[in-house]
Amino acid sequence: KEVSSRHAQIVLRDKTYWLQDLGSTNGTIVKKRKVINHRLTPGDEFAITHYRVSFIESADKFAELRKASFEEVRRSLHAQLIAEMNLKQISATQMADKNLKKRADETLDRLLEQRQHDIPRDYDRATLKKAVLDSALGLGPLENLLSDPSVTEIMVNAPDHIYVERKGKVQLSDLTFTGRDEIYTVIERVVGPIGRRIDESSPMVDARLPDGSRVNAVIPPLALDSPTVTIRKFPSKRMSVEDLVAVGAVAQSMVDFLRLCTISRKNMLISGGTGSGKTTLLNILAAFIPDGERIITIEDSAELRLPQEHVVRMETRPPNIEGKGEVTIRDLVKNALRMRPDRIVVGECRGGEALDMLQAMNTGHDGS
Repeated sequence: KEVSSRHAQIVLRDKTYWLQDLGSTNGTIVKKRKVINHRLTPGDEFAITHYRVSFIESADKFAELRKASFEEVRRSLHAQLIAEMNLKQISATQMADKNLKKRADETLDRLLEQRQHDIPRDYDRATLKKAVLDSALGLGPLENLLSDPSVTEIMVNAPDHIYVERKGKVQLSDLTFTGRDEIYTVIERVVGPIGRRIDESSPMVDARLPDGSRVNAVIPPLALDSPTVTIRKFPSKRMSVEDLVAVGAVAQSMVDFLRLCTISRKNMLISGGTGSGKTTLLNILAAFIPDGERIITIEDSAELRLPQEHVVRMETRPPNIEGKGEVTIRDLVKNALRMRPDRIVVGECRGGEALDMLQAMNTGHDGS
C-alpha cells in the first residue's frame, strides 16, 4: 500500500540516467528530499518508502554484489551433501565412522566440481570444505571454537548468537549456525553416544564431549527463543599443584598441609562458586591419594581424571522416556559403600546424597 503501482522509473537519455517519480503517493526520496526528476550517477542512493535502492551502472559491479556470500554457499553445499548421502538417517554413533567421513569428503569434492562456476574463485576451497563437513558430520561452527585453546566457554543463545569466553571476557563470535535445526542436530550428536536424550518431555540435559568438556543444553518449550547450548571446555593440559603455586593461588605450605590431610585420610569438603576451580582442586587433591588404594568416583557428568590405576568411575543416568531407570548420585553413593572402597570421591553433592556421604564418613569410610 505504501508503494504505488507506478511509483518511479529510471530512463537513459543522451547517455545520462534520470530518476523520475511517476506521481506516486508517498514520493521518491533522494537525500531526504522528494524529487520529480533527478540525474543519477553510479553509487547514488534513493528511497521508495522504506526500501533503499543503489544505482549501479557497471555490470561487473552488479555481478559482484549478486555473488553468493560464503555463508550462503556453505548452507547450500551442506543441504546438498545431507540429501546426497541421506545423513539425516545416520545415528550419532555412526557419524564417527572413518569410512563415512571419507565418503563425505569424496562426495563434497564432486559437488564442488559440479558447482565450480557459481562458487567465487577467491573462496578458499579447504576452508569451505571444512565448514561444510563440520556442519554435516561434526558440531558445525563449534568445531573451530572447541579447537581454539584461547576459548574457555562457548554459549549458543540462537543460530546467529554464539558467544565465547576468552581470558575471562565474554564476546560475540562471528560464527553462526544455518538455523535452529542445526543446533538440534549438534545437541543430538553430543548426547546420543553417551546414552542421554533430550526432547519435549525432557528438555534439559547435561552431557560431556570426548575430551571431558561439560555440555548443558536446553530446548523449547523451556528455552523460549531457540535451543541453547553451553560448553565449559576441558583444558588440554590438566592443571597441577605446581601450576597453582606458580600463579600464587596457594602457598607451598598449604599444598604440603593438603597433601598430608589426603594421605592421612581426612574427610574433605570443597565448596565455591561457579567456575571458581572446585573440580580442578578436587583433581589435584585426588592425585595425592597413594597408589594401591581403591578409588570410586561418582559424578553427574564424568570430569575427574585421576592418575591412579585402581579407579572405578561411575556416572548418573537420567530417566528413560517412560520416566523409569533413573540412577541418582544418592543411589551411586549407597552402592559405592558395597564396593569395598578405600576412597569415595563425589564430583558434586547438592541433594539427599549429602546425608549419605556424612553417614559414610562417620561409619568408617574415612578419606572421602
